[in-house]
Amino acid sequence: MSSRLPLPPYTYVPGGPWPHPTRSPHGHSWGRQHGAIDPILADQWQSSPAYLRGVALFNAGYYWEAHESWESLWHAHGRRGPTADLLQGLIKLAAAGVKVREGRPAGVRTHASRAARLFEKSRREAGRFQLGLDLDECARQALDTATNPPTDSAAPGCPVTCVFAFQLKPRTPPEI
Repeated sequence: MSSRLPLPPYTYVPGGPWPHPTRSPHGHSWGRQHGAIDPILADQWQSSPAYLRGVALFNAGYYWEAHESWESLWHAHGRRGPTADLLQGLIKLAAAGVKVREGRPAGVRTHASRAARLFEKSRREAGRFQLGLDLDECARQALDTATNPPTDSAAPGCPVTCVFAFQLKPRTPPEI
């Protein structure tokens, strides 16, 4: 999955008006084959199409699709260890975005709280800066989301909207 693929015409929201992306023949990703996803090697996040695609999708309001992109990487990392925990935190944060779109604040709180705990765990095990992200900042944003769940202010039937007041901005950490 390339980070340069065009954005889908809609983001999937369970119970919404759009077809499931992969299960419905009318879905935006119907029939699309995804090859094997390689784990991210050390600090080589800049060359991981699946990771960068997930970031681009998340920042554009495609939370379900971002979740799917990162989940493939989570599996590639064996679902264990600091990188897997960080990826699972991103998956949970994206799931919180889906819950905002569904109008389920309890689900937002649950997923965002779990994301914060995963970011904190990954930070303890492997340091503050991973995959270009500041995990202290990620944990704070997730906790803020859990404490004050955003609402979806988009008109009903809007195919995509950003519900978070922040974006993920991977970058090389500052020199110490």
